[in-house]
Amino acid sequence: MSNTFPNYGAPALRLRIGTDPSQMIEYRFNDTFKIGRIEGCEVRFENPHVSRQHCTIAYANGQWWIQDNNSANGVWIDGQRVQTVAIGHAVQMRLGAEGPLVQIIVEAIAAMPSAQLPIAQKPLPAPVVGGQTQVIQSYAERYLTNKDDGSPVGERTMMIRKAFTQVQKKQRFKYLWVVAALVVLLAGVGGFAYYRDQQVRKQAGLAQELFYSMKSLDVDIANVERLVAESSGAKGEEQIRKFRERRKQMEDQYNKYLDSIKSHDKELTDEEKLIFRVTRIFGECELNAPPEFLDEIKKYIGYWKSSPRFKIALTRAKDNNYTPTIAREFLDRGLPPQFFYLAMQESNFEEFISGPQTYMGYAKGMWQFIPKTGVQYGLTMGPLVEEPRPDPADDRHNWRKATVAASRYIKDIYSTEAQASGLLVMASYNWGEHKVIPLLKTLPANPRERNFWQILTKYKDKLPKETYDYVFYITSAAVIGENPRMFGFDFDNPLANADKR
Repeated sequence: MSNTFPNYGAPALRLRIGTDPSQMIEYRFNDTFKIGRIEGCEVRFENPHVSRQHCTIAYANGQWWIQDNNSANGVWIDGQRVQTVAIGHAVQMRLGAEGPLVQIIVEAIAAMPSAQLPIAQKPLPAPVVGGQTQVIQSYAERYLTNKDDGSPVGERTMMIRKAFTQVQKKQRFKYLWVVAALVVLLAGVGGFAYYRDQQVRKQAGLAQELFYSMKSLDVDIANVERLVAESSGAKGEEQIRKFRERRKQMEDQYNKYLDSIKSHDKELTDEEKLIFRVTRIFGECELNAPPEFLDEIKKYIGYWKSSPRFKIALTRAKDNNYTPTIAREFLDRGLPPQFFYLAMQESNFEEFISGPQTYMGYAKGMWQFIPKTGVQYGLTMGPLVEEPRPDPADDRHNWRKATVAASRYIKDIYSTEAQASGLLVMASYNWGEHKVIPLLKTLPANPRERNFWQILTKYKDKLPKETYDYVFYITSAAVIGENPRMFGFDFDNPLANADKR
């Protein structure tokens, strides 16, 4: 942008507001000014289309410019919204597409000797009477401005100016101390906020370390339990007891860390607290949860609420007395009883259901075992194993035997490849351990780096939509089950008496 004007100052700028000459208001400026609704704007409009500080008009690089101050309704010229635009000789703009109309005219400027250059200043808005501009000299201009323009100055004027100068010095000194005090105060507040943020970050880091230490201990406990079951050794039982005592101490400390962190963090709703509690029960650290996790679980809660399926399935489980037996089986294996909801997702607790054909045969029963996995965990296949219909002679339809097999199967996945992540167990159960485990083996063999969050981060594009839905349906069902009335259901937690954790 070249400077096309003499370098001794900006040409005056005139603003005209209104279209009726008898009602027109005109302003004249030589320096930067703002247009808006609030005090402090040199040109003010009480108009809903005008923002608090709508735009700024400034002289730079030899031109006057209009700058939109990120106003809600924008600055419009020739029907187009503009952000920054140079003013040539004249321009007509609107404040908002349907707001006030402002005409801007740049006055011509004549060259003058440098000794006679005027001091750049911002004249007060000059009201227009009958379309003619009245130039008004203010009290401040007359008495308080020390202008060396050769004009005569009276004794009274000099006295006023001297007094005003003394007042200015006192005010500057006073404001200097005020500004210094504010700077110190703000520095202290900022320092405290930084310190507090660092402390919260430190505690969050310690909490995560402790959480994953707990999960590593869960894996150790599960493996010792398996060895004890195979050997029935008393020494192993004592080791398990000590592990569990240590696990309880770690969990108490983790809860203290969480309480400290949450006291400085944003307040969670009761629903969000419940979601995180269930997430922790299933072995995932809520402090590492992806930002969208809460909203995703809430979405699936909405799916359950929009269907009668949840209530129908739980009513079937209650009427057939499935609930306490299933919950106790998982508790006895040191697993969350909330795996109860895996059977609900698989079959709606239907004992004689026969699923669709897979490449490994038909899945059957409440836990939807395929033939190979059923046999591996002690279930006898019936003569109709290759038929898509119920088979009373097939142990997969015996819900008690199938529940024992399911708890053993889940425990094996939980204590080995899933590294104590209940959500990874669900993914493996649905997708098949032979498909999930190769992905898991690409991750380090520890709970911190082998968990559902890592799978979502690295392999979400490889995770089938069915498996993704499966994990979120079970987790959200477990959230609802902890407090059904919170979500509009007319019954209580079905696991309330079974869960002694």
